[in-house]
Amino acid sequence: MEHESSPDIAPAGTTPLDTTPLDTTPLSTTPLDIDIVRDRSVTITFDDGVVAEYEVRALRAACPCASCRGWRERGEVAWPRPGMPDTVTIADAELTGAWGLSIDWSDGHSTGIYAWSVLRDWWNRGLMGPLVTDPTPGRAPERSPDTPR
Repeated sequence: MEHESSPDIAPAGTTPLDTTPLDTTPLSTTPLDIDIVRDRSVTITFDDGVVAEYEVRALRAACPCASCRGWRERGEVAWPRPGMPDTVTIADAELTGAWGLSIDWSDGHSTGIYAWSVLRDWWNRGLMGPLVTDPTPGRAPERSPDTPR
């Protein structure tokens, strides 16, 4: 007797394929609320309900400005630099349009803009790796197949 296979049941010895559609909904990068505790953290509540907390020391060490990125590209530490204090607080912070947050640090540094999309991506990666991906020396940036040559 021959059995018809059901789409919900895989043949013996095999695993059914997961046909659940992938969630391609873009992650929210729009902040609803920003709470700054100058010596501790910046907490952002995104409009999809995710609450992300970034420690001040981690933010300062991951500064996305050109100077700090340059030091990291050369394998050096961006913060604390020689002669700088190893503690830092937020002296001031302001919105940079709808794009991100500018932070003035107690060590005098103030050129990095922390983009909401970059902060959200870093949070989703468990604050692992760099805040921004610095180019690898000697390697050309990867091109999209759609990028004209």
